[in-house]
Amino acid sequence: MLLLLPPSETKRPGGTGAPWAAGRLALPALDARRAQARDALVALSADPEVAARVLKLGPKQRGEIEVNAALRGAPTMPAVDRYTGVLYDALSAPTRGAEARRWLGDHVLIHSAPFGPVGALDPLPAYRLGASASVPGLPPLRRLWADAVTAALAEVGPPFIVDLRSEAYVGLGPVPPGVPSVFVRVVADGPGGTTRALNHFNKHAKGALVRELADEQPAPGSLGELLEWLRGRGHRVEETPGEWLLFEAPRAP
Repeated sequence: MLLLLPPSETKRPGGTGAPWAAGRLALPALDARRAQARDALVALSADPEVAARVLKLGPKQRGEIEVNAALRGAPTMPAVDRYTGVLYDALSAPTRGAEARRWLGDHVLIHSAPFGPVGALDPLPAYRLGASASVPGLPPLRRLWADAVTAALAEVGPPFIVDLRSEAYVGLGPVPPGVPSVFVRVVADGPGGTTRALNHFNKHAKGALVRELADEQPAPGSLGELLEWLRGRGHRVEETPGEWLLFEAPRAP
């Protein structure tokens, strides 16, 4: 089982690990593109006005330009600890035990914009770049990443993939067509028997789901077995072609 997670715009600063270098992340076939993206961000940072416009930074976010400027020598920390925000707060990786963290390292890739998918425990520097940005000197991110990421995932050859990314990051690395996979969409009941997609609670539900999997460590051999396990744990999941609709758990009044 392989889970694909989106990144988060917000990140913890600092770290104690050595700077990123080729061969230190999952999917090493992507390292040349990673270096290309890193170098483009460093170059972009030389012109703060252009960098602020490209990265869509407000006046209080200008410090992110300095973060990118320092990427070549920036310290690292495990990717799953680097990211903050709703999904990662719900996952709460820094508070998980050693076994749960090992499970995350074995089963989770987090899809970053400048480094592509990286392992949950892979060393990652702080950076600022979103999936929709167009960086001078760098091909459009979809062109840079999509085919290469799909090929790298195919080479890993997981038995199945659970895709918890947003659509923007799916576009930066579609799941290989030969690998069984499902895209998870978090929904809630709407009026008249309809369903409605969620935003904040979409992220929270995905983080809580990954935390539950890391803590319980089931070993399903197929998507069907995982679906059975989830339903046995009380999750309401409905199947549609290529997708699972994961219904938000009711909240106490």
